[in-house]
Amino acid sequence: MSSYLEASYSYWHIQSQDRAGLSQLSQVALVPVLRYRPDDGASPWFVEAGIGLTATSSVYRTRQKSFSTSFNFGTHLAVGRSFGERGQHEISLRLEHFSNAGIKHPNPGENFIQVRYARRF
Repeated sequence: MSSYLEASYSYWHIQSQDRAGLSQLSQVALVPVLRYRPDDGASPWFVEAGIGLTATSSVYRTRQKSFSTSFNFGTHLAVGRSFGERGQHEISLRLEHFSNAGIKHPNPGENFIQVRYARRF
């Protein structure tokens, strides 16, 4: 079992509720992550889970959903594999969920499935 702190920036294109066409917002996140590798950590395969804080530049509103806060929680579950000479590359299949955990309503939440590539330097 190992852990790391994921700091990320995302730029989203969305179908806006209050504007015609596409809209955009930025998201920053800080997510502590626990990762498990079989074979006492020697396996290139891993599973991980994370939960942390996110903030968006504006409240997320689409034609189907409307959040009530720009502050939310982000959670994810993933399975992946490291590769490269030093295991510096990895690819994973990741399920992410964002919501404000009931701090304010409405709180519909949003789910994403990602194929994710990461490289460690």
